[in-house]
Amino acid sequence: MRPWGVATVFVFAACAQAPPGPAPLDTRNEWCSSCRMAVSDARFAAQLVAPSEEPRFFDDIGCLRSYLEASRRALPGAVTYVADHGTKAWVAATHAVYTRAASLETPMGSRILAHSNAASRDADPDAKDGALLGLAEVFGPGGPPGGSR
Repeated sequence: MRPWGVATVFVFAACAQAPPGPAPLDTRNEWCSSCRMAVSDARFAAQLVAPSEEPRFFDDIGCLRSYLEASRRALPGAVTYVADHGTKAWVAATHAVYTRAASLETPMGSRILAHSNAASRDADPDAKDGALLGLAEVFGPGGPPGGSR
């Protein structure tokens, strides 16, 4: 490879951005980007992050879904994250396992819980009698930003 070819490869590699990671949630100071209520319970939280943008937090996965449905502006490179209901750890929304828990109230009434995997879901008593949901059932046919499974 010629010297300028090597330099070109390094320039393109340096310009390629990794997908943005989740932002830390401050439950005392964050407000839902959809319903404007406080994001006070990390177990139900979600977020949308994009390069060069402030993160958008949501108090309920249903609020994230509503925001995405109403949003007309695509955010290039955006990624959505949901909190694992049992651990509160952030997981990419495209990789989460979703449950509709009919007996549990979520902040805005969606009753949707997210878990990082089936084992986390099975260990969560709140999800025990819930119905499994597919990604399209939660976010529609396009899924959330950040790619598909």
